[in-house]
Amino acid sequence: MPKADEPNDKAFQSLDARLDAFEARKAAEKPAKAAGEKASQDGYRLLADLIGGVLVGLGFGWLLDHYAGTGPWGMVGGLLIGTGLAIFSVVRKATKLSAQASKAPAKDVDNGDGPTAPKQKRD
Repeated sequence: MPKADEPNDKAFQSLDARLDAFEARKAAEKPAKAAGEKASQDGYRLLADLIGGVLVGLGFGWLLDHYAGTGPWGMVGGLLIGTGLAIFSVVRKATKLSAQASKAPAKDVDNGDGPTAPKQKRD
């Protein structure tokens, strides 16, 4: 009977093999997740640009109203100008992102023989 403090080599080898298999599986999943994360980051960046442009326009309009005493017309003009510039900026960035996405090769396309393909029963 082995002593309690002696290592069990078979258990460690089995654990190492399972750990290597787990790390290989995670490494294979990483590129697909990275593409999805990049797409969501780009979407949030475009949303932030749109909201930021509108708020900056409102801020400049409020400053104009506050120091020049122009009433609500500074905020109205700032809102319109900020919204227009924000939309222009977002459309331009979205066009660049779309062009980059169309140039990049599609790596995560399933061709039917990968791990996601349904298992077929063989006789």
